[in-house]
Amino acid sequence: MEGSSLMQDVEVSKYAVDTPALLLDLDKFDRNVVAMQRHALAHGKHLRPHAKTHKCSEIAKRQITAGAIGICVAKVSEAEVMVEKGVRGVHITSPVVTKTKIATLIKCRSLAPDVMVVVDNRDNVTALNAAVAEALGPDERLQVLVDVDGGLMRTGVPFDQAVDFGKFVHSHKNLHMRGVQCYLGHVQHITSFDQRKEVSLTAMEQAQKIVREFRDSGVPCEIFTGSGTGTFDIDVAIADLTEMQTGSYIMMDAEYLNVGSQENPSTFASVFQDPPLTMLTSVITCNHLPKHVTVDAGLKAMYRDGGTPIVLTHPELKLTYRWNGDEHGRVTINLEPELLPADLHQKVGLGALLEIVVSHVDPTVNLFDKIHVTRGDKVIDVWPIDCRGKCQ
Repeated sequence: MEGSSLMQDVEVSKYAVDTPALLLDLDKFDRNVVAMQRHALAHGKHLRPHAKTHKCSEIAKRQITAGAIGICVAKVSEAEVMVEKGVRGVHITSPVVTKTKIATLIKCRSLAPDVMVVVDNRDNVTALNAAVAEALGPDERLQVLVDVDGGLMRTGVPFDQAVDFGKFVHSHKNLHMRGVQCYLGHVQHITSFDQRKEVSLTAMEQAQKIVREFRDSGVPCEIFTGSGTGTFDIDVAIADLTEMQTGSYIMMDAEYLNVGSQENPSTFASVFQDPPLTMLTSVITCNHLPKHVTVDAGLKAMYRDGGTPIVLTHPELKLTYRWNGDEHGRVTINLEPELLPADLHQKVGLGALLEIVVSHVDPTVNLFDKIHVTRGDKVIDVWPIDCRGKCQ
């Protein structure tokens, strides 16, 4: 039933899709997938992109087909979906701590032996080691990485405790020590490229010292993973970085588009400036024209924290979006009265469709069940967001 429901929108105009809806331009998506893969390879890095952006096993498989060595996920419930859908090389970038989640992790490990997870706490290390031995056998191992706190103060061990902690992890028979993770989420949206570069390289160089100390002290460290879309062209300067966890680049959003780049202090890198993902929304009330209209995309359709959404439709009208409650948004026409076109009601009147670049892509995608894949103005496929709601 789910498949038939998803496919009912295929081979129709994207403007016939019920709104609000997510649209993914396949050509732009493919371009971004290839661009980041080539960038990583050109700098001698592997790409293990983060699926927290798209939460979609179909997209994960396409990224791997393009050359990625696997996929990152934030939660073990996402890993469970990915593994069950045949995705391999899954790395869980947040600690897995509770008994229920550890049981799910063990299930993932039994289905896919290459599953990896980060650790940052000795009690958690002990619990994982015991769980593997009990559930899988005394000679089985779970692949783990030490999560190092690069200044985000969210998860991870401090730099000055990392080596001792790494030795502790390595002493556990049922854990396979693979390396170090250092992800700088707080750096990715620093507007100034120069400031972002300075903060990121300072932290990543400290993490690189930890990697080298691991190796010098006999602690295995094949993997050094980190980086994000905001620092994709910065962190490649870190010689020992082996993997990149970029995520948003395949869809993009208003927040990233306003982050400065090496090319331009006020816009993101040109290769990723044309967002593959947009939201289609309908005008449901036009009683306040010529000032504004109400659309059907509100807080329940588009996440609020992030950049200001960008209305792409009718640029000549200088349309701007703001949230107007859970179910509604307000789109304002920013023209002087004498400049208003005669066909204003035709362009933004009742039932008119507007296409918007979303504020923050990751939590917005998590609000939807499916993505309408388009080429030109036609829907050519529908992909389920099968990790939607998987926040456990």
